[in-house]
Amino acid sequence: MTIPSSFPAFRIHQDGTAHRSGIEPLSLDDLSPGEVVIRTAYSSVNYKDALAGTGEGRILRRFPLVGGIDVAGHVVASTDPAIREGDEVLVTGCGLSETRDGGYAQYARLQAQWVVPLPRGLSLRESMILGTAGFTAALALYRMLDNRQAPALGPLCVTGATGGVGSLAVDIFSRAGFEVHAVSGKPAHADYLRAIGAAQVHGRDVLATARPLESARFGGGLDNVGGPMLASLLAQTAPYGNVASAGLAASPELSATVMPFIIRGVSLLGVASAGTARDIREAIWQHLASDWKPAHLDRICTREVAMAELPDVFATMLAGGSLGRTLVRL
Repeated sequence: MTIPSSFPAFRIHQDGTAHRSGIEPLSLDDLSPGEVVIRTAYSSVNYKDALAGTGEGRILRRFPLVGGIDVAGHVVASTDPAIREGDEVLVTGCGLSETRDGGYAQYARLQAQWVVPLPRGLSLRESMILGTAGFTAALALYRMLDNRQAPALGPLCVTGATGGVGSLAVDIFSRAGFEVHAVSGKPAHADYLRAIGAAQVHGRDVLATARPLESARFGGGLDNVGGPMLASLLAQTAPYGNVASAGLAASPELSATVMPFIIRGVSLLGVASAGTARDIREAIWQHLASDWKPAHLDRICTREVAMAELPDVFATMLAGGSLGRTLVRL
């Protein structure tokens, strides 16, 4: 395939303290170096993308860069013998839109070490409905299972359940055989949460307690918000249950005691998707294409946009108005 001399990309600049971003023409030579070039098909919008695209968060470590921490498409050129022209591939995280040009462009140049062949059982579109959000939710489950989490311990609690990671976690955990309890401050979306696999839906008040230990209500869970809700979830987790921490939508702070850890043996597991080792990364994508594949991807994908619509999507997400996942057509 002939690569055009220029193509559109959503690029992020910072000149001193001034932040600007938008669509501009780029050439292949403008992109970060890499062994693999793909014609992009889809990307997605994560909270990190909204922070980077608006300048509200210190995500990019150098400027300018193409935004988008996720991308999937077809290989058009490769100097790596394991990756061939025509292959369908994906990349999530791995420095995209942080230290390297990301996926919001019609072409992306990628490092071969992070390129994952599209697993059998997923389409390119499905892989980007999942994206970093789905990978993060699955990585949380992977870590909990590695630490002996089992359905017999009790239901898994998911906070921030209407967001991308939360929605996909509800579906993935349910598919893996767990009873899932969703916690959300958006009561209007309770039916949505039940439709994607939540056995029960709670308001935020269920995690409003501040005592160091409460009656064990959950077998464990995934927290996407941080702050007092994470502390309360730890206090309500059953003996030897696991709580995975994956976000800070409410607060990066954690004011808690060691009581859940030393009295009940509760484990707090960190989930950092961006730098996951290659073997674990491939194992998780195989799960996402088979036994953990969400049953409600089309329902969870609540919006599909073009690059020009990204600023509106970012604003909605940072204002707390997003639901599920936003897919980006490239």
